[in-house]
Amino acid sequence: MISRRLPHEKTLLAKIAGGDRVAFKEIYDHYHPIIYNFAFRLLQSRATAQEVLQETMLKIWQQGERLHHIDNLDAYLHRMVRHHAIDLLRKSELSVRVQADIRYMLDERHNETEEGILLKETRKILEEGIRKLPRQQHLVYQLCQQQGLKYEEAAAQLNISHGTVQTHMKLALKFLRRYMAEHTDVAVLLIICRLL
Repeated sequence: MISRRLPHEKTLLAKIAGGDRVAFKEIYDHYHPIIYNFAFRLLQSRATAQEVLQETMLKIWQQGERLHHIDNLDAYLHRMVRHHAIDLLRKSELSVRVQADIRYMLDERHNETEEGILLKETRKILEEGIRKLPRQQHLVYQLCQQQGLKYEEAAAQLNISHGTVQTHMKLALKFLRRYMAEHTDVAVLLIICRLL
């Protein structure tokens, strides 16, 4: 941004280096609207632009003897504001990313915890249902579903036919699905698919 420089800027900077508050006020009054508008264009926030203006001017006041080396105060101030704005934008972007990561981790942890609780509840209800199965269906379910035996192996162990094992298994699963549906809510029903 092109702005009108003060005609006696070098003299004012030398006075500010010596602690002259009147010289600082003259520089401040001249550059206040220029720097504020530039910061606002970069940051799109009135409060942040005002904060950048104040910090930039404070740095000028604190420069001391280094002010003697500034040839173009306008360009120097614009460069300071630009760097400050970039830092703020980076911090803001990083902050947004970190907050998103934290939210994601908390959501994941919450989902895992919630799912773990639902899974425990579902298993408990399923175990209650298994205990209510008729004896032969209970045995077939235990051998095939819980111990992982094939129907032929369960049939040989129980000394019954393959077809009888199959029938008992169908009846057991039908009973358990109905039992689970009657004793759980919708959220838990979604987990049942994993168990049955």
